[in-house]
Amino acid sequence: MSDDIEPFHAIAISRIAHELKGQGRSVLHMEFGQPSTGAPQAAIEVAHGVLDTEPMGYWESTALTARIARHYADSYGVTVEPEQIVLTCGASPALVMALASSFKPGDVIATARPGYVAYRNTLKALNMVPLELPCGHAERFRLSAAQIAAIDPAPAGLIVASPANPTGAIIPGDELAAIAAVCREREIRIVSDEIYHGLSYGEPARSMLEFEPQALVINSFSKYFSMAGWRLGWLVSPPDHVARARAFMGALFLTAPSLAQHAALAAMDCREELDGHVEVYRRNRQLLLDALPGLGLTAIAPPDGAFYIYADIGHLTNDSLAFCERLLRDTGVATAPGVDFDPVEGRRFIRFSFAVSTAEVEEALGRLKPWFAAQAPARAR
Repeated sequence: MSDDIEPFHAIAISRIAHELKGQGRSVLHMEFGQPSTGAPQAAIEVAHGVLDTEPMGYWESTALTARIARHYADSYGVTVEPEQIVLTCGASPALVMALASSFKPGDVIATARPGYVAYRNTLKALNMVPLELPCGHAERFRLSAAQIAAIDPAPAGLIVASPANPTGAIIPGDELAAIAAVCREREIRIVSDEIYHGLSYGEPARSMLEFEPQALVINSFSKYFSMAGWRLGWLVSPPDHVARARAFMGALFLTAPSLAQHAALAAMDCREELDGHVEVYRRNRQLLLDALPGLGLTAIAPPDGAFYIYADIGHLTNDSLAFCERLLRDTGVATAPGVDFDPVEGRRFIRFSFAVSTAEVEEALGRLKPWFAAQAPARAR
C-alpha cells in the first residue's frame, strides 16, 4: 500500500516558484500554510541567549510541558497532566507517533475529504487503510456524527481536524460532542489535529478533549505561534497510553529540538504579538472574500479558521495542478492544487493561503484580476 503514496504537489509548485524567483521574477507565495512572520521577538531573544550559553542536547523541557498543560486548562477548561504531553519534532511526527502507537497495519482510519494530504499518505505509509468521507458544499466541508455512525463496519480510528486544512472549516462544539459520543459507542479511537487552534474568525475552535478525554491530540508551534521552521509540536496522550507514545517517540525521533523548546516556552506568553498576526489574517481573509467573486470564484469553503480559502475552479479546468502551474508562470502567484487534498473532486479546486502580509494579498489580487478575466473568454472560445 505504501507504493500508492502520491507526492505533495504543492511542493512541486513551490519548487517552480523558487526557480522563477531565481530568474529574477517577483513571486508571491500563497501555496504553503506557513506564516510569513517569524517567531515572536521574545522567543528569538531567548534563543540567542541559549545559543551563547548552553551546549544543548537530547532533552525534553518539563517547564514547557507544564506550560502547555496550563494552556489546556486556561483555553478549554480541561485538565491535562504535564506527563501526558510528549514534545515532538513538529506535528507531522506527532501524527506518525499517534497512528503508529494506536493502530495496527490493516486498520481502517476514517478522515474527511478534502483533508490534509499527510493524513492519507501517512496512513498508507504505515500500511493502514484511509477511508475518506466526502465533505463538500452540502456538508459545509465538515465531518458529522451521522457520517461516522453510518460507516459499516466501524473503522478502528477517526482523524478529526477543526479548523481544517484546506477549507478552514470549524466543527461546532455540539457536533464535536456528538462525534465523540458515536466514537465511544462504536469503540472508534479519535486522533484530533488541532494545529490551527488560535486561528479563528468567529467562535473559537473547541478541543476534542472537552468531549473525549481519551482522544489523542496533535498540535504544533508552526501556525498560531509562527514558528514553522523551528520544528516543534506535541502530542497529548491519554494516561494509559503515555508510556507507549513515549517509547515510539524515543525510538523513532529521539527528542524534539532543544533550541526550539527554549524559544517556545517564551512564545507561549507572547499572545499580544501573536494575536496581532491573527488580525492581519482576518483582514487578508476579508480582502479575498470580497475580491474572489469578481474573479468568477463564487463557490468557496467557509473559512471559519486557519488561513486558507478553498475555491472551486471547475468552470475553468478539471486539472488543478496544471492550472496552478500556469497561474504561477503567468502571474507569479503560487497557489496549491486541490488534488493534494482531495483525489476525487480536487481537480476542480485550488487553495489560497492568506498567511502573508496584507500588501502581498493586495498585490496578488492586482495580478489575479486581469488573469482570471482573460480565462472565461478563452474557455468560451
